[in-house]
Amino acid sequence: MSNADAGKPEIILVEAMMPQIEAALDAAYVVHRAFKEDDKNAFLARVGSKVRAVVTGGGSGMKAAWFDALPKLGIIAINGVGTDAVDLVQAKARGVRVTTTPGVLTDDVADIGMGLILATLRKLAQGDRFVRAGQWGKTPFPLGSKVTGKKVGIFGMGQIGGAIAKRAAGFDMPVAYTNRKPVEGSPHQFFASLNDLAAWSDILVIAASASPATKGIVNRATFDALGPQGVLINVGRGAIIDEPELVNALAEGRIAGAGLDVFINEPNVPTELFALDNVVLLPHQASATLETRLGMGDLVLRNVQAYFAGEPVLTPVV
Repeated sequence: MSNADAGKPEIILVEAMMPQIEAALDAAYVVHRAFKEDDKNAFLARVGSKVRAVVTGGGSGMKAAWFDALPKLGIIAINGVGTDAVDLVQAKARGVRVTTTPGVLTDDVADIGMGLILATLRKLAQGDRFVRAGQWGKTPFPLGSKVTGKKVGIFGMGQIGGAIAKRAAGFDMPVAYTNRKPVEGSPHQFFASLNDLAAWSDILVIAASASPATKGIVNRATFDALGPQGVLINVGRGAIIDEPELVNALAEGRIAGAGLDVFINEPNVPTELFALDNVVLLPHQASATLETRLGMGDLVLRNVQAYFAGEPVLTPVV
């Protein structure tokens, strides 16, 4: 540690952020970059006793075992809205604040949801590959499915689900949803059962948060309810879907297609999906715009600043 860093709070940065955000962190704190360390145990043994904050992403979170290695930990600032990769029960028991970046990424995730609907039904990615392969004019390209007027079922009518519903209205799409409970004032039909919603839907959009209760809840019965003309879109979390059953449903034609931005074991995607033309695959890019990543990072900075200033954090989960 240099003389310039003396007295600065020490924090761990689990994954890289925008350069501007990392520069701001470096200016205010001694930043230990976990993503540059091969031996995480040795890294924690070296710095853990001094660290007071962890800045991480929604997918990376923080391993439960780290709590014991970080006795002075006071805040986990998540650059995202997912909390499934952080042990919230242990955080609460330890008095560790946990913050996320809600609202900032809502529009971008909803945009990707609609983009995946369009790409999957209208075969946009398949068409791009077709043209690049020089097949245009040599062999017929398969017809897509009309988007306007399709019935959209949304699993998880939170901020992101609501934003997807607004966009669907622009395509004259009837919308229904399932949630832990009906959303007060919502104009959309509520289904208490996910599979009943799937049976109603032409397109089933997953926008729910991952939790023990939702792990693998979108399963074979859901795909069978959605049916051979139905399409699945996932901008929530990979763990919500029974991935092997999804692969089977796509390969067997029991559903028409899928647009996926998230997977269970990222960045590892089931290789069986690569050969299927009825699925569109994205590398978890829903919030990946310059504007939103800067906005998310700024909210992370303000939450951490508030904590060290002894002020209430802005967007607490715990």
